[in-house]
Amino acid sequence: MGKGKTYLTILIILAITFFAGNLIYPQLLNLKWPPRIDFKLGLDLQGGTHLVYQADLSQLADKDRAQAMEGLRDVIERRVNFFGVREPLVQVEKEKLVIELAGVIDPAEAIKQIGQTPLLEFKEPKANYLEIAQKNQDLVDANSGSQEGLALEDPFQSTVLTGRYLQKAEMGFDQTTYKPLIMLTFSQEGAKIFEELTAKNVGKPLAIYIDGSIISAPNVQEKISGGSAQITGQFTVEEAKALARNLNAGALPVPIKLVSQQSVGPTLGQASLEKSLKAGAYGFIAIVVFMIVFYGLPGLLASFALVIYVILALALFKLIPVTLTLAGIAGFLLSIGMAVDANILIFSRMREEMALGRSFSSSVEEGFSRAWPSIRDSNFNTLIVSAILFGVATSFIKGFAFTLSLGVLLSMFSAIFVTRNFLKCFIGTGLEKVNWLWK
Repeated sequence: MGKGKTYLTILIILAITFFAGNLIYPQLLNLKWPPRIDFKLGLDLQGGTHLVYQADLSQLADKDRAQAMEGLRDVIERRVNFFGVREPLVQVEKEKLVIELAGVIDPAEAIKQIGQTPLLEFKEPKANYLEIAQKNQDLVDANSGSQEGLALEDPFQSTVLTGRYLQKAEMGFDQTTYKPLIMLTFSQEGAKIFEELTAKNVGKPLAIYIDGSIISAPNVQEKISGGSAQITGQFTVEEAKALARNLNAGALPVPIKLVSQQSVGPTLGQASLEKSLKAGAYGFIAIVVFMIVFYGLPGLLASFALVIYVILALALFKLIPVTLTLAGIAGFLLSIGMAVDANILIFSRMREEMALGRSFSSSVEEGFSRAWPSIRDSNFNTLIVSAILFGVATSFIKGFAFTLSLGVLLSMFSAIFVTRNFLKCFIGTGLEKVNWLWK
């Protein structure tokens, strides 16, 4: 019965590996399932644009500059994503914005859009906004709940109230419910416009847009005078802070100017990718040869498990999906070597047990159980370092840390589960007694 479970487990592993292999390389058998998914490549592999913008903060007080830059970054990230680029990097460096766009088809248009000052608008509902909203909802429902690809009509119309009339937005807390909210303060002229706007829209939503995207649509409870207002909703503290930051970014006069542009061609990325893959292939072959020469049949089984590990890892990279950069590929290749480390510990322990006269089945169980603490501790330490790198480093190092972490977790599965079941297949067979195969 135990042997039957082992065979069934191996069959399931091979079936999963088969479908994962077709996901990685669908041209192999041209199956209709699994669906075809492309690898996501970073700027250094598929090419793109590297932009540096200088922000003009001369009109702002020193205490407001950091918040203004953070708000600008949020808005720019939203604009960049409008172009469908992959994993854009938008980071603040003092008074500069560094933007890296992988796979941008029309850099000139992207530069034009990014270069505009963030626009904050207050919009009121159209006369038939309920009818439009219902029509939009019906279209979304007919499209399986997705707005992708749909040309939905905006139920709100523009007003004269824009971000230039907003003096300040900050997070506060409701005195009754203690839930976070956004407090708005308008200029004298903006206060009059806001009072008129709320007076004619009592009981209706007043929508707030940044760069044409709606970020909030609170209902007007009554006419609001005095130039102050509150936006309430189901906000978390972080969401409320981000909303206040974006509102301030839309209101503050913070123009940005392009000071540097560099293009990374796909030819350079393709050449780097080919060299990395070639180095990885040579390293993999060297590992397989080493394992077979020094560990015989167990080394051969570990090599099969390593092939399964590579296939499953690449399939996960497509499914998650993981944006692959050269640093990320390096992290993956490093995890292959760490997967072999676990097998070496296990096989060395098996040899020691067999040298003490234990049976093959007992040596297999003891080899795995006694090697596990060392494998667990070493991999856990690697995961800790990877988590720190992912939390504090730049995007390229984050890619390295993520692929390394994912590879480490899969390597433990490969060494402890896959290799173990391969070895258990030989328990009770004639090959079990051929000592030179296992020493």
